Amino acid sequence: MGERLVAVVGYPGAELLDISCVTSTLHVATRLGAAPGYRVVLLTPGGRPITCDSGLSVAGHGSLQRWTTPVDTVVVSGGLGHVAAAGDPLIVTHVRRLAALSGRVASVCTGATVLAAAGLLDGRRVTTHWNFADQLARDYAAVHVDPAPIYVRDGNVYTSAGVTSALDLTLALVEEDHGPELARRVARALVTYLQRPGNQAQMSMFTAAPQHRHHAVRAAADLVSARLDADLSVGALAGHAGVSPRQLTRLFVEHTGRTPGRYVRRVRAEAAAHLLASTDLTVAAIARRCGLGTAESLRTAFTAEYGVAPSRYRLGCRRAP
Repeated sequence: MGERLVAVVGYPGAELLDISCVTSTLHVATRLGAAPGYRVVLLTPGGRPITCDSGLSVAGHGSLQRWTTPVDTVVVSGGLGHVAAAGDPLIVTHVRRLAALSGRVASVCTGATVLAAAGLLDGRRVTTHWNFADQLARDYAAVHVDPAPIYVRDGNVYTSAGVTSALDLTLALVEEDHGPELARRVARALVTYLQRPGNQAQMSMFTAAPQHRHHAVRAAADLVSARLDADLSVGALAGHAGVSPRQLTRLFVEHTGRTPGRYVRRVRAEAAAHLLASTDLTVAAIARRCGLGTAESLRTAFTAEYGVAPSRYRLGCRRAP
């Protein structure tokens, strides 16, 4: 049945994880029975070894500028060298040429900068690492940058967020090529507990602390994380934090970008997502545990945050037996 040829583009200062998440995922998919399987080549300027931004060197399989064989997918890696790569006419020209030989074009993290420099993202909705999203939007006005999702598909162009989101993107490509069953088996083999949907936010409410750690915001947020099934109304949170409800609302908007109510709903939805993916609890039981009360309330809050119903989310995340 042949094979799916995937070209990963690397350059000096590329992020090693941006490369290896793609190559390892496709290797595992092939080993687990993808038909046709994947053959991955790493293309570098001149075919020379590249030094990644971690200091490790990686040998290329071929020369970016001399590659003429059509490929199924081209994936441009990100890394701290992305600005220099986007400013290198050789890299940009041959990425553009290689894209014309490809059925799909993708980038990991700041690799979107290289695609943008090649004019491949004009008029498209894309994402990149949240820390570089504003810069990408400023430098390339014709590109519609959405810093929130883990990955975005716009036509045959795929862009993903930072570093390990390459795993989510590649699993999505495997699912597109071979169906959800193989994608779940690959995710299981890679010991990733959850294949996240592309519209899941890059920054988790459990890991993204408010930028300005005001004591009242911190106290309220800590209560939310510890007691999802408690009374988390604005009044209850304000009483716990020792401020008025009006002051707490102002502080939350200032330090988190959300009202207390929206913050609570987001955290409860994230907790529900974790339970849907990792347990066999009923939707009603998860709703009670996360403080959302009823299955219908959970469906409403979950769909508002993730764009899919809880049952559909669980189906997409369930591991293969």
